[in-house]
Amino acid sequence: MIFLITGGAGFLGSALANRLSEDGHEVRVIDDLSTGELERLNNKVLFTRGDINDRPKLWTLLQDVECVYHLAAKVSVPQSLLYPREYNAVNVSGTVSVMEAMRDAGVKRVVLASSGAVYGEQNTQPLQEGMIPNPNSPYAVSKLSAEYYVRTIGMLWGLETVILRIFNTYGPGQPLPASHAPVISKFLKCASTGESIVMYGNGQQTRDFVYIDDVIDALTASSTAKTIRQNVINVGSGTASNLNHLVNTIGTILQMQLDPIYNNNESGGVTEMCADIREAQTTLKYEPRISLESGIQRTIDLDKRFK
Repeated sequence: MIFLITGGAGFLGSALANRLSEDGHEVRVIDDLSTGELERLNNKVLFTRGDINDRPKLWTLLQDVECVYHLAAKVSVPQSLLYPREYNAVNVSGTVSVMEAMRDAGVKRVVLASSGAVYGEQNTQPLQEGMIPNPNSPYAVSKLSAEYYVRTIGMLWGLETVILRIFNTYGPGQPLPASHAPVISKFLKCASTGESIVMYGNGQQTRDFVYIDDVIDALTASSTAKTIRQNVINVGSGTASNLNHLVNTIGTILQMQLDPIYNNNESGGVTEMCADIREAQTTLKYEPRISLESGIQRTIDLDKRFK
């Protein structure tokens, strides 16, 4: 098959591009490299630097493409509080640009990488796709808006759409920005360098941590699944882990005593997050293979920053 991946030089996009190209597919990537890194991609991937709001460039890249993976997005929740207009321009307007270019080029299927963040605070766990979303940040609002655009435009224009609500993905090579880094990579970096681990809240908040290889399995299955049309599907591990357990797990693996510092003056975010993955299991034949302990060990073994 021929694929186009937007945001394909990022953490998730590059892993997907490399997997698909290694499986013998033609893979095209567009990325503005604002956070992506060209070095992540193997030499089989056809890379173009560009903006997803550049519709003429998108249209050119979409010729003969059979499926689009739309992963290009701004992804920092705290940053979205400061710059909501930028998040709307990329995550919402950019999604509409991709859909319009797909229509004009005759591409029939799109897989949107959305986020478990759209659920926000809910009264029950695990989180099911039929729940009413309760986004609590401009980032979450932008991803939910993108979902609605993809599903609505897909229905109106006869496009096959798949929306994957991806939970807390982690793995080797995950970017570590100076502020608001992803929690597992941040904690591993602190532990490996002797820095203090600062925990917002009491550490009892739960997250569904899913290893990147499992997420890539779900993404690749989404391009060819026969029964999919306007589906919304959770992609996670199906297991809730609180942050105190995460710190203890990292300490056990590294054979270190880790004593986090608790900062109760700042919010620890949503109280509970755990994905109900039954839809993914049924529709995508998805079965997460990597436990949290195994995933952290693999991340340490494969990421030289944590040696």
